[in-house]
Amino acid sequence: MTEEKYNGYDTSIVYDYKDHPDIKSGQCDNCDKAQFKSSVKDFIYIRECRNCGMKKSI
Repeated sequence: MTEEKYNGYDTSIVYDYKDHPDIKSGQCDNCDKAQFKSSVKDFIYIRECRNCGMKKSI
């Protein structure tokens, strides 16, 4: 069993893309994976990493 290596982002917070743009385009800043699920609430697009759960408001 391999242990995932994360960059220390708090996954309970929704980060704003303007304040925290992607370090690597299209990849999660926390775990470097590129698989996301998305949702829209009150005209705000939320992108959530399927691996670690980090959320960004795009």
